[in-house]
Amino acid sequence: MSDKTPNPAARRAHPPVPAGAVSAAGTAPPPRRSWAEALRVYREPASLRMLALGFSAGLPLLLVLGTLSFWLREAGIDRTTIGYLSWVGLAYGFKWVWAPLVDRMPLPLLTRRLGRRRGWLLLSQCAVAAGLAGMAFNDPRLALEPVVWCALAVAFGSATQDIALDAFRIESADADRQAALAATYQTGYRLAMIWSGAGALWIAARSEAAGVAGYQPGAWRVAYLAMAASMAVGIVTVLLSREPAPRALPPAPGAAAWLRGALVEPFADFVRRYRWQAALILALIAVYRISDVVMGIMANPFYVDMGFTKDEVAAVTKVYGVAMTLAGAFVGGMLAMRIGVMRVLMLGAVLSALSNLLFAWLGTRGHDLGGLIAVVAADNLAGGIASAAFIAYLSSLTNVHYSATQYALFSSLMLLLPKWLAGFSGAYVDAHGYGSFFVGTALLGLPVLVLVALAARAARRNA
Repeated sequence: MSDKTPNPAARRAHPPVPAGAVSAAGTAPPPRRSWAEALRVYREPASLRMLALGFSAGLPLLLVLGTLSFWLREAGIDRTTIGYLSWVGLAYGFKWVWAPLVDRMPLPLLTRRLGRRRGWLLLSQCAVAAGLAGMAFNDPRLALEPVVWCALAVAFGSATQDIALDAFRIESADADRQAALAATYQTGYRLAMIWSGAGALWIAARSEAAGVAGYQPGAWRVAYLAMAASMAVGIVTVLLSREPAPRALPPAPGAAAWLRGALVEPFADFVRRYRWQAALILALIAVYRISDVVMGIMANPFYVDMGFTKDEVAAVTKVYGVAMTLAGAFVGGMLAMRIGVMRVLMLGAVLSALSNLLFAWLGTRGHDLGGLIAVVAADNLAGGIASAAFIAYLSSLTNVHYSATQYALFSSLMLLLPKWLAGFSGAYVDAHGYGSFFVGTALLGLPVLVLVALAARAARRNA
């Protein structure tokens, strides 16, 4: 943002940005770290806490989207319905609506005992665990609606956890360390995705009755109960962590003043700081991950229809693939600190779009395990690089006085359009096939390249 901004107080409130990026105030970036100094950040307590809390954040996502779509397809639910049910994930896209409450409203008993951030984290984690248990005791083949309602409860609890956790992360360290925190957060997140993806499939496969062919709902019940119990990792971490130093909130005498401070001011602050660039930034956030999100809804139905078994999908896509994502996340975090966030954003956007074309190729191969390994490696490496840089970019945009609300706005925008569009993915595949679908998702990434280039040029002008 230009130094001509008429609100210097807002600029002073904004934290410094990662090395290589441009701060909100247009100041020079901090000196570059050596490789040894960059690596040392990953051993700090804040980074280690993010590892465990990232696990708690990553666990629910696949269980209401990816793993659930595998379960539903195996239960005989058609692809069009599975696509529409992915709109459960829109809860993540609208979390900005209640983010101001999470940012400011105290919880009876919990806030007094744990603090504002940890109190909301604990409440949301318990809601996720209860929702997963509810899914476990319902069979979608017999009654789909109860499964959907429980999945909505999980998504709502998970989105609330994300709001509180993003604020907890941003307030736990200065922005110079946000790329490293993003990388360790992504590590825990992806480890949870191994467990909620490969682990759930592995448990379901091992819980099937011997000699009984076809769909077995009892096996999925065991798997989802195990996932509900796994939320204990996040719950224990919250109880053992320290609350970030509380930040003074502006006084809000009366309902009107409170609503302005909680709902209006966080968004007005962002527009004041970035002025005309705010529209460009929001457009970039809204479409950056569109290729990956739209394609991802049909990934598990694709694996089922190509004849891959639970064990093959678990080993290749949920273990090996997530390991490649972790590698990508660390590479992205290191590159962001060394060469700047905007350059890594462009790299991630290019690689993410190109990797979707590989799925179109795989669709012509049928049950090709070697091809699956190669495609998953490329796709997840690209996704990890893009995610680490994107989280660091979003973190650099926030004002610490409104960190939960503003970050929730950004991460919601990141998901809203892609998840709405993804709801039609099953109907598109039914009408045109997997090959056309994967090529189309790759083409969706072309506008992203233009927006990243424009945002990078605007940032250079303000440096």
